[in-house]
This record gives sequence, C-alpha cells and structure tokens, in this order.
Amino acid sequence: MTQSTEARNKALVLEAFESAFNRRESSAWEKYWSPDYIQHSAHIAPGRDGLRNLIESLPAELKYEPGIALAEGDLVIVHGRFSGFQKTAWITADIVRIADGVLAEHWDVIQDEATRESSKSGLPMFGDKFGEIGG
Repeated sequence: MTQSTEARNKALVLEAFESAFNRRESSAWEKYWSPDYIQHSAHIAPGRDGLRNLIESLPAELKYEPGIALAEGDLVIVHGRFSGFQKTAWITADIVRIADGVLAEHWDVIQDEATRESSKSGLPMFGDKFGEIGG
C-alpha cells in the first residue's frame, strides 16, 4: 500500500520541525527547506536563512510540540506549542506549502498560551492539560 500525498506531506513537515526545532540538526535546512523558501511570518526574517538564524538564536531549552496536523494537497497545517524561550509559551497554527518534496512556503498564526485562570472555559489551548508554563 502506498502512502497518500497528504500523509507524506504531513510526515515531512513533522520531521522537518522536529529536526530543526528540537534536535537542532544543522543538516535540516538543506534537507527539508527549499533554497527559495518564502516566509510570511511577522517574527521571522525572509528565506530559510531567516528561519535558521532565528532558531539558532533561541535558547537550547526551546521545545516544539506538534498537535493536530491536517493536510490537503500541497498544504499542511500543524497546531503546535513552542515553549522554553520566553515566559509564556506560544500556541501556533503553522501552514506550510510543500513543493518538490521540501517546505517551500510558510504562514503562521501565533497566540500566547492562556493560563487556566485566564481561560474563560478553563480548558487548555493545546493538548488535554495545561502546560508547565503559564498554568
């Protein structure tokens, strides 16, 4: 049985994020990101060098936790959590376009993680329980 394009794209994005953010592998950039990578984030300088420079400037404690990942065609959306780099973790929706087997373009939606006390529902923004930071 062959894997669908969507399943391959999800696996690619999850492995790229794990490799770059959590394992900090220097080979991740050439392996997973296009040399013509397009960045739409307000927090990241253009191109794959902008992303690499940002990650390399963050503390080693930075941790990325992927949650739900959805794919349709060449687009993948991952709901995730970035922690260990500032007081409040970020909950994100990262949207990635895949082209020629690599990450070609990225958009994101970022929000500070709410604490249990500040969440009107009392429910976490990510996962099934509040994280250590902020709650």
